[in-house]
Amino acid sequence: MKKLLALAITLVVAHASYAGCGLKVPVSGEVKAYNAEKKQLTVGTQAITLAAAVKITDAKGQAVKAADLVGKKVTVSTDKHNKQGESVTVAAAK
Repeated sequence: MKKLLALAITLVVAHASYAGCGLKVPVSGEVKAYNAEKKQLTVGTQAITLAAAVKITDAKGQAVKAADLVGKKVTVSTDKHNKQGESVTVAAAK
C-alpha cells in the first residue's frame, strides 16, 4: 500500500511540473534590428530574444527568415515568464 501511495504522489507531482500558465504577451511594432548571433529582434525599443523553436510567418502564413524582418511591422508573441519570442507574424501590407 505504501508503494502504491508513493507512486501515486510521484505521478501527481511529475504531472504538475509540466503545467505552465501559458500566458502570452504580444509585442507589436516595427523591427529596427536583428542580431543573428544572439537571436534577438529589436521591435521598437524592446529587445526580444527568440526561442529556439520560433515560428516566423508572413501575413499569408508563409515562412520568413528573421533577417528579412528589418523594417517591417510585426507582432511577436512572447512568453510572460521567460520573455522569449515564440512566434513572429508580419503584418499585412496595406
